[in-house]
Amino acid sequence: MKRVLGLLVLFLTGNVFAAQVVRGPYLEDPTQTTVVVRWQTDVSTPAWLEYGPAPRCNQIMKISPEGIDHKAVLYGLVPNQDFCYRLYVYNQARNGLQIPVEGNFRTLYTPERKEVHFVASGNTGGANPGAKALLSDQMAETKADFWVHTGNLTASGLNEDANTEFFIPYENTLRSTPLFVAIGTSEYGPERDSRESKSFVRTNYSRFHNMTWSNATPKYYSFDTANARFIFLDANITQGAVWAPEIDEKSAQYKWLQTTLAGAAEKWKIVVLNTPLYSTGENGSVPEAAAFLVPLFERYRVHLVLQGGEADYERTFPLLKDQNSPRGVTYVTLGGGGAAPTRRKGSEAWTARFLSAYHFADIKIVDRKLSVKVFNEKGEMKDHFDLYL
Repeated sequence: MKRVLGLLVLFLTGNVFAAQVVRGPYLEDPTQTTVVVRWQTDVSTPAWLEYGPAPRCNQIMKISPEGIDHKAVLYGLVPNQDFCYRLYVYNQARNGLQIPVEGNFRTLYTPERKEVHFVASGNTGGANPGAKALLSDQMAETKADFWVHTGNLTASGLNEDANTEFFIPYENTLRSTPLFVAIGTSEYGPERDSRESKSFVRTNYSRFHNMTWSNATPKYYSFDTANARFIFLDANITQGAVWAPEIDEKSAQYKWLQTTLAGAAEKWKIVVLNTPLYSTGENGSVPEAAAFLVPLFERYRVHLVLQGGEADYERTFPLLKDQNSPRGVTYVTLGGGGAAPTRRKGSEAWTARFLSAYHFADIKIVDRKLSVKVFNEKGEMKDHFDLYL
């Protein structure tokens, strides 16, 4: 701490050669006692991260060694708590520090809390920074616990496009809203059907993202907070990604999913994946994935499935064996985070609402009630529905 305070005294506001934080800071993988903070600088530099229970942001310090890609795992946190942080980097002359970048986050909740608040969207690739910035500002204002992303961070899947397509337009949200991602087809790259693409995910995605640990992270994983279990799946094998995990009944992912659902007991069960199981959008449903996953969802009474893979918003009625049923599963496509919205191509009786527009969902769980509000980039509410446990 004395070292940082001493450097702050030396801070030169006029130094034009200062190192710059060009990506982030962004937050991932919060638990009840930890969180991961990542950022990237334009030149190699050490960095200092102060943090503590809000508003006392300077109680603990974490030092990141000299480099360009930085990662700090903050340990020793407590559940159900708001924290804040300040990120410092040297100027390039190393005779002072930059004005800190500030942010905040919330640790996950213990089971008795029974309240969860999160935002959800996906398909954030594409070249409309204006719409993304408007969405980001609104998402940040919700002060949600975390952000559920339905996949396709960029259109190409390339890390070189991530700043312009994702990290910069969504920086306000990412600085204070921890991110959980359902890996999408874009993350497997444009040649996902080639066995030569094995390293694409590792090179462009895994190196820069930390999701809750499991045997197959980042491809599928789960976490609990309050009275809810969130389950992230990878069904991209059904869309040509040859290195994606299998989902048939003999596969490790299927068996893991079955165990994870069975162990959720009376919690809210929310599944997130990029592959649309029910869709009347441009690409349509993926029956190869639905054939294996839908029966499991119905057997274990999944309440809500958030899916990507389309540049639209679509909500089904609660479905049981493809029929409207109060005991059914509600499927919601959230793909309006930046890619140009597409229009409806099909028509099905199970569609309750379809929207061709940029959008995000603001979702709250309060005990036995789950409420979803969907907003466009102008802040207009375009859909609202409730589910009950």
